[in-house]
Amino acid sequence: MKKIYSLVLAAAIALFAVPSMADTKAPAKEGDKPGGIAVQTTVTTSTVTAIDYKARTFTLKGEKGDSVSLTAGPEVKNFAQLKVGDVVSVETVESIGIFVTPKGQVAPSAGKTQYLETAKPGQKPGMVAVETETVTATVTAIDQKTRMVTLKGPAGNSRTIKVGPDAKRLNEVKVGDEVTVTVTIGTAISVTTPQKK
Repeated sequence: MKKIYSLVLAAAIALFAVPSMADTKAPAKEGDKPGGIAVQTTVTTSTVTAIDYKARTFTLKGEKGDSVSLTAGPEVKNFAQLKVGDVVSVETVESIGIFVTPKGQVAPSAGKTQYLETAKPGQKPGMVAVETETVTATVTAIDQKTRMVTLKGPAGNSRTIKVGPDAKRLNEVKVGDEVTVTVTIGTAISVTTPQKK
């Protein structure tokens, strides 16, 4: 649990410290406790330049000309369908939701869920993976002037973070409030063969 708490809290710190990285933000509804959701989407494409079917290795050349060699694990279905010249697209969507609830409404906890869907027989290799981690921590100290907040996680470990200026209504957060942080990372990998001109 301690590891999950550290990972999710690190993502929350990144959101507060560098709010400009998020593509979209959704503030909490009026009347709710402070909170919001930030979403960032990245898309990369690369081209398959070499394949060793026996060793299950392949080389990708990126948009900037950089190359990387990878090994396809057993979770990569239909590896034999991969061809030199195929285009591999990777889309990653990361969302961080942070919401505050009054003391006693939610007990400190940590949890993780995962979802994986791979290519069907005969299709090009590809997959969709979604991982969600949620941690609820308790506000044990808050300095409104410096915007420093100390959170205590479910394993009893504490961390002090500086809340960025994009986090509105910090003045409504009180010692004893529960902060629930949910980080969801979704990755979709698809392989296509370019049409011949």
